Amino acid sequence: MRISVNLESYKYPDGTVALSDLQLQIARGEFAGILGSNGSGKTTLLKVMDGLIKGYRGEVLLDGENVLRLHPRDIYRKVGLVFQNPDDQLFASNVFEDAAFGPRNMGCAEAEVKSRVEAALASVDMSDFAGKGIHNLSYGQKKRVCIAGLLAMGHEILLLDEPTAGLDPMGEYRMMELLTRLNRDQGVTIVMATHSVDLVPIFLHQLHILSKGRLVRGGAPEEVFTAPEELANVKLRLPHIAELIYQLKHEEGLPFTRLPLTIGEARREMVEAMSRKR
Repeated sequence: MRISVNLESYKYPDGTVALSDLQLQIARGEFAGILGSNGSGKTTLLKVMDGLIKGYRGEVLLDGENVLRLHPRDIYRKVGLVFQNPDDQLFASNVFEDAAFGPRNMGCAEAEVKSRVEAALASVDMSDFAGKGIHNLSYGQKKRVCIAGLLAMGHEILLLDEPTAGLDPMGEYRMMELLTRLNRDQGVTIVMATHSVDLVPIFLHQLHILSKGRLVRGGAPEEVFTAPEELANVKLRLPHIAELIYQLKHEEGLPFTRLPLTIGEARREMVEAMSRKR
């Protein structure tokens, strides 16, 4: 496992229990999601995995090594966290300089810095914006530059806090396509915190539902999205297409055999259901 989390508990400074009785395994090359409503503990869990939060009871392993015993440099060579608001992460005058900050602080020679940054910007489709000022970028472009900065440092694991938040529908889809490409083509292990239930089934391999600091369900999306009542109990819902089929089956009596999670799956299921009714 790339990341193994076994937490007894973590409390905020005011004594509030943020995470408890939590076990999570992230495999090499996985694209996983942590799904939960606001206040469920998603951001806190990402910070624990990234080594930013240390005062917990339990153990977090990165490639088999306890993160509490690793030097921060050794953690950040492998793992990077992308904050929900890119303005909290970007600070340089232009795109190239921001992406170059990490490699320079790692001690890379300037030629290597240039090579790393160019490759990273190409990976996130931002090569044409290298000289552009950060303040002139759109919100989605800023998020891409944040990802590029981590890729330039050679990160093999990306932790992303609500990467589609604040984006329009097309921006959401393009961000998820980008993350899928990084995962598929470059082997980057990705863990994203989100509450966007409609995007999850299309892209993610594994899904973990977090509620009040506990993981209450996990598995492939088709295994997790099966019971609307259980999801409602943790302030979530089925994807819209699955909710439609669920209502048609249980309220209209249509003979669906499973809950589809995407439009393509729903189309096939509806054709088969109509065939069975004839």
